[in-house]
Amino acid sequence: MTKWGWTLNNLISRFFRGLKFSTKITLGMTFMLIFTGLGLGLMLSAMSSEALLEEGRKRGMALTSGLAFRLAEPILAVDFLQMKNLIDNVHTQYADVLYIFLTDASGNIVSHTFSGGFPTDLLAVNLDEDTLQPILLATEHGLVYDFRGRIILGENKLGIVRLGLSRSAMDAQINRQRLTSLLSTAGVVGLGILLSLWFARTVTLRLNRLRQSAEEIVKGNLDVHAGFSLEKNCWEIMNCDQAQCPAYGDTRRRCWYLAGTLCPDCHGKSYPHKMESCRQCLVFKHNFGDEIQDLAEAFDAMAITVKKHIEELTEREKTIARQQGLLKTIMNVTPDFITLQDKDLVYRFASKAFCDYFDLSEEDIVGKTDFDIFSRRQADLNYHEDRQILITRQPLTKEITFKRPEGQRWFHVVKVPVQDQDGGIMGLLLTARDISVLKKFQEQLIQSQKMEDLGRLAGGVAHEINTPLGIILGYTQLLMDDIKDEELLADLKIVEKQTKVCRKIVADLLGFSRHSHSVSEAVDVNTSLQEVIKLVEHVFFLNRIRILHALAEHVPTLTGDRERLKQVWLNLLNNAADAIGQDGLIYVQSRLGDKGQKVEISFTDTGKGVAREHLSKIFDPFFTTKEVGKGTGLGLSVSFGIIREHGGRITAHSPPPPQYLPMGFQPGETFGPGTVFIVELPLEHREAPRAEEGKGSTGTSS
Repeated sequence: MTKWGWTLNNLISRFFRGLKFSTKITLGMTFMLIFTGLGLGLMLSAMSSEALLEEGRKRGMALTSGLAFRLAEPILAVDFLQMKNLIDNVHTQYADVLYIFLTDASGNIVSHTFSGGFPTDLLAVNLDEDTLQPILLATEHGLVYDFRGRIILGENKLGIVRLGLSRSAMDAQINRQRLTSLLSTAGVVGLGILLSLWFARTVTLRLNRLRQSAEEIVKGNLDVHAGFSLEKNCWEIMNCDQAQCPAYGDTRRRCWYLAGTLCPDCHGKSYPHKMESCRQCLVFKHNFGDEIQDLAEAFDAMAITVKKHIEELTEREKTIARQQGLLKTIMNVTPDFITLQDKDLVYRFASKAFCDYFDLSEEDIVGKTDFDIFSRRQADLNYHEDRQILITRQPLTKEITFKRPEGQRWFHVVKVPVQDQDGGIMGLLLTARDISVLKKFQEQLIQSQKMEDLGRLAGGVAHEINTPLGIILGYTQLLMDDIKDEELLADLKIVEKQTKVCRKIVADLLGFSRHSHSVSEAVDVNTSLQEVIKLVEHVFFLNRIRILHALAEHVPTLTGDRERLKQVWLNLLNNAADAIGQDGLIYVQSRLGDKGQKVEISFTDTGKGVAREHLSKIFDPFFTTKEVGKGTGLGLSVSFGIIREHGGRITAHSPPPPQYLPMGFQPGETFGPGTVFIVELPLEHREAPRAEEGKGSTGTSS
């Protein structure tokens, strides 16, 4: 294409781009009608003109042939008058016949109709005797068809008759026909333009409505209606009264666009899977329109769906915002340290407690690494430790201590790798709880246990020493009665005095070895259990140890020492946690037994269990199955003594019987192997049983 062609094409494109769609439709249809009408008109005019000319030629040939046939007889008779009459008669009868002349066999003029002399030029044209087609001559009277007819009698040639037929009449008729064709074409084109205007207006009206709806959606208004209202809705056509159907009462959307409609053929299906059955439905056949209507209805359905989806997203966003606010509030209120680092160990979150402890703001931590916050040595230790957790995907639990101006602080730290939905590591979560108070309680408990052990040891030693001291004192006093030597008597008095001093020391040791005076008061077993569980459950949770409890209702109070019983519960819970280590369950249960005469409390754990040969020894002082330095072997012994003082007994079973397991667990399968400690306390205080009666352990090894 040439440069001028490209320029013209660009101008036309710009011109049409600037026009309205209705104008484009009108112009397009107008041009199409004009070109089609002109083409058809010219083609029909040419065909009709050729037909009229052909008809004129056939007429001239018929006149010439008829005249040649009638002139044969006068030529034979040499009747010039008759020849003249025949020629004149045809000439005067037809106005478009301009001339007729007759020549004999020798080519001599016999008769003609020329009034001003015969034009001899006619003798030099149309001489071909083999063709019957006329020739077209240009004369002073216009175009003339010259016809040639031979006069033959048998095989003899008598002469030739020539007839000149004017074409003016034919041209006049052709011009009239062309004018009629042009006017008809113009009328048809004009009617077509009117129809195209109506069609363009009808189409663009619906498209404009669709465009306006699209503009409203762009502005944020989703309550648009691009489609047209129906004469009858689906529930009216089908005489349906199922008000629970999503399509019932919905005048904006067509039922075939809705999911969950209750029609028998499309129940349970959604668009577009239901369209196959909907196309055979009476409602579809009655209400379905053309493509523009289908587009408008689909547009309305889309707008309503988008609006509903946006409302759901908005509500979810509000819910997420509320949850985020609540979570952040919890994170900031909790005294525990909580941080979240990504896979590159860059901090993404830090709780308020963490920030306050290190005297930093959240902006000073988020987006930074340990090397930006801590010392080089501490950051390097944290980095290698955290990298190991991310690589091995194994959580880390440890206790660390910090020396602060206000004293030493202990923290229980848990680091857990965080996985995404695909199982990939996306970061590291750290939680740390200040357990300084718990450490202090543990130290106090250990000291208390040590003192109790010391008292027990002192009591044992005192009992062993007390007898020989009594013998020494007795024999010394007997000797003092028999000896009169003053010097020796003085020595015996010194022995008596020192022996009495030893007895006083032994008496003090016996007093120390005896338990302190118990406080007898009404004790709510369930309440004391809940207090101890609440005390330890968070510490246990750090090691992923859950405590489940099923405490019977309406358990009567018993008489005893509340604090010492709580010491028993604490010892048994700690013993269960030590047996589990990490990732386990402790099940605490209370119930009435012995027909309501006693309370039974059980502590069941998912630890490694106790071997059969150890069950009979676990309540002995200083006996322990723990590693060296992990226990003193006094916790269960102290608990045993406290329960015995309350008139009860404590036993152990490994594995635990099914009745002491949570519902849905099976021993050795979903729960095991484990151990259960069962404490039985009378509701009415009785005398402590003998040592051989109170202590007992039963069970079977798994």
